[in-house]
Amino acid sequence: MDPTRKWTIGRSLVALIGAFVLAIVHQYLFYGNVPGVSYPLFMLLLYVYLFHDIRNRLMEIHWFGWFLFTVVMLLSMTFVLYDNLVFYLLNMLVIPPLVFIHLAFVRGSKKFDWWDIRIVGSALNHLIPQSLRHVPTVFRILKVLTARRLGDRQKSIMSKVLIGLAIALPLLIIVVNLLASADGLFNRFLAGLPEWWNDLSLGNSFARFIWIVIFGVLFFGYFWGFVKPKNSRPEVGIVGKAVQEDKGFKIDPIIMATLLISVNVVYVLFVLVQFTYLFGAWDGALPDGKTYAEYARSGFLELVTVSMINFAILMTTLVYGGGEDGLLRRMNAILLYILVGCSGVMLYSAYMRLILYEEVYGYTYIRFLVHAFMIYLAILLIIAALRIRSIKIPLAQCYIVISLAAYVMVNYAGMDRIIAEKNIERYRDSGNIDAPYLSTLSVDAFPLLVEFSKKEYPAMKPLLEKKRVSLSSEDRRWPSFNASRYRAEKQLSRLFGEAERVSPRPTSSPFP
Repeated sequence: MDPTRKWTIGRSLVALIGAFVLAIVHQYLFYGNVPGVSYPLFMLLLYVYLFHDIRNRLMEIHWFGWFLFTVVMLLSMTFVLYDNLVFYLLNMLVIPPLVFIHLAFVRGSKKFDWWDIRIVGSALNHLIPQSLRHVPTVFRILKVLTARRLGDRQKSIMSKVLIGLAIALPLLIIVVNLLASADGLFNRFLAGLPEWWNDLSLGNSFARFIWIVIFGVLFFGYFWGFVKPKNSRPEVGIVGKAVQEDKGFKIDPIIMATLLISVNVVYVLFVLVQFTYLFGAWDGALPDGKTYAEYARSGFLELVTVSMINFAILMTTLVYGGGEDGLLRRMNAILLYILVGCSGVMLYSAYMRLILYEEVYGYTYIRFLVHAFMIYLAILLIIAALRIRSIKIPLAQCYIVISLAAYVMVNYAGMDRIIAEKNIERYRDSGNIDAPYLSTLSVDAFPLLVEFSKKEYPAMKPLLEKKRVSLSSEDRRWPSFNASRYRAEKQLSRLFGEAERVSPRPTSSPFP
């Protein structure tokens, strides 16, 4: 056999075995289990598998490839460290696309700049057509291997044996389960076998087998799509060059100046009026005799919406503007600065209104996320203002990196703990608290709530008791381990004078 062909077959066999080992680990970690420590563990194993053939070239990977890997692993770790349902669901949706884009950037057959939108198409190409194209490759590899090792008569015998085993296996499972149900002695005999036999049933075993086969083939097809991609016309983007502006479409500078002047006149008038109430509200100078809560609620969403519209106008001008002479360029730059300034005042006004509203009605998930979004939008406005000054600033690259970093930061901010802290501070200042709402927060906030119930608000204990019962009734295996839930269980057990679930239950309470 040709040495090159022999090496290729050996490489493909290693990849196939690795794919099915990964599939076995995948079903063990996730079949019937809630993602916990299993998620980052599997992501690490997945990356080891997908990069095992280029391990000698890892240092050649572009910095954004390492940045994206860090983002993926940090988001994966949230399944172990936190228990917030909002981010749990979001990360289940966000992490897989990030992995696909990361692989397309680092290992894709078509090389694009990391900020190029076409990289999404490359990721989809490797995920679906390239992967499915290599599903038959699995069977070709098995066929070649059997042809090399067996003669015609041996292959015939082996195929018949395999067919017989395939027929016998489900039949044996059914018969063994029926016999175990019919005879207690036989059932006790089976109980002496390894523990995994007790879990053997037709439905469970068959489902796990199908799971392994499907994911094994998919993992191999996805990996082999990078090793042996379908040849197509190369589309190359040189990493490291500045973004080239679209030459095909430009907005006329006079049209843009007219638009900016029109909206800025209204915004400047609004800001002048707004300053009266924005800073006067703290001294009681509210419009039309409104209360703080009414003032805070009125116009909040409208201000945020207008700020987003302004951001869209700003982006359109920066991306599609150009071609103006020196005077017109300077005038449009000044108008853009005014637009940024007015947008900043609107965001600040909305931010202050939200703070006033929270002082009256408390702190919730949606209000926390709105705070985070407004801070994020303000940072984007600052970057845009710098871009007005210098066209050398790569706007798309900055926004991509900032957006990914911001999403990771808000995951690690500890939203539930912050909400609990703010509501407890509000209780100390006003005596008002929404205890039922606090009890619906994730267990990330429970250590703080336990201390609060012991020292300041005993009425919180019955609500925490319900959560303790709910947590103690859950049967989680080690792949579902979550550090936040573990800490909460320990705190709640101490609060109610019970031993931890992992320890034997005491015959009497250690507390009087």
